[in-house]
Parts: sequence; C-alpha cells; structure tokens
Amino acid sequence: MKLRIAHLALLVRDYDEAIDWFTRQLGFVVLEDTPLSAEKRWVRVAPASGSTALLLARAKGEVQEAAVGVQGGGRVWLFLETDDFDRDYRTWKARGVRFLEEPRSEPYGKVVVFSDLYGNRWDLIEPAPQTLGEKPLPSM
Repeated sequence: MKLRIAHLALLVRDYDEAIDWFTRQLGFVVLEDTPLSAEKRWVRVAPASGSTALLLARAKGEVQEAAVGVQGGGRVWLFLETDDFDRDYRTWKARGVRFLEEPRSEPYGKVVVFSDLYGNRWDLIEPAPQTLGEKPLPSM
C-alpha cells in the first residue's frame, strides 16, 4: 500500500487574503480554486516544488473562527523544508514575513520560526545533509 499526506486543512478568515499572503509572501502556487457553493471553495496552495498542499478552509462558526491562527495551540506545527535557507530567509524577510526569532543552527539543520498572516507558527528549516527527508525533525 502506498500512502501520502496530500493536504492539510488550514483554517483561514478569508480565501482571497490567504491566497494573496501565501503566494506573495512565501511564493506558493495555487493548485486549485474551485467554487463549491456561493460561500465555500476548494482552495489548495503549495510550494512550487512541494507535494503536500494546504487546503485553505474558511472558518465557519464560533469554534472554527476562534481556532484561526492557533491551530497548533501556540506551538510550531507546520514545518517547511528548504534546500537554501539563506536565500529563502532573505527573500521572505524582504517581502515582510514576520520572523519570531533570529535564525539558528541546530544539530538537525538551520532553522527559524515565522508566523503566517493569522499567527500560526512555522519552522523554516534547511535540514542538515543527513536529515533531508530521511526522518522527522524534532518539534519545537
């Protein structure tokens, strides 16, 4: 059996503002934007070279709206691997991505925590050569 995680749902306040942020700030591409009803869309974005996509899910109701920006409970919960940390860090910083710390070197690679437009915490990681795609990285 061959399995993979295809998408992760990310609660957003508005489809268009989330699409704009992920495409302009991080350079993601829109894989799909299909209207399902007058209020609901199936929107997937991903890094141009990535295989796992974010499904942008517009929050509906008090519980979901309260979870926008805190889906990880205040912890880093999304990990974005890069093959060139310095390039992406400089590019994103120039685009106004909000970094929550200075970049640091860890045994598992170069890393920095940033937040998306809603405050979800992410790690940008350039794994050390022996960890690139081979094993999960420690959670922050």
